Amino acid sequence: MTDPEQACPIGPVIDIVFSRWTTPILWALHEFGRQRFVELERRLPTITPKVLTQRLRQLERDGMVTRTYHPEVPPRVEYQISDLGRSLAPLFAHLATWSGEHLADVERARAAYDATKMQKV
Repeated sequence: MTDPEQACPIGPVIDIVFSRWTTPILWALHEFGRQRFVELERRLPTITPKVLTQRLRQLERDGMVTRTYHPEVPPRVEYQISDLGRSLAPLFAHLATWSGEHLADVERARAAYDATKMQKV
């Protein structure tokens, strides 16, 4: 039996980069630079604070985000995309191009598929 990670070498990358909320967080940090937690919350209003905290910790662990703690009163914590996270920019740009060129095709394919399934019911 073949290990799925060996069969598809991009599998681990997909797990890191495309898990829920990772891409929007990285995009926000890439587009708007260093931000405090509350700023990220405002930019991503549908994410819960708990999930944002979890995703930021995981992104920091994976080396995609750096966290800077400022020991002042009150304490201030800022997040920014790391060089490793920034290295994903060409991949995201390519995916954005693909999206613009092909999402309408995907929607048409879905509609055609759904129409054939409805006829059989």
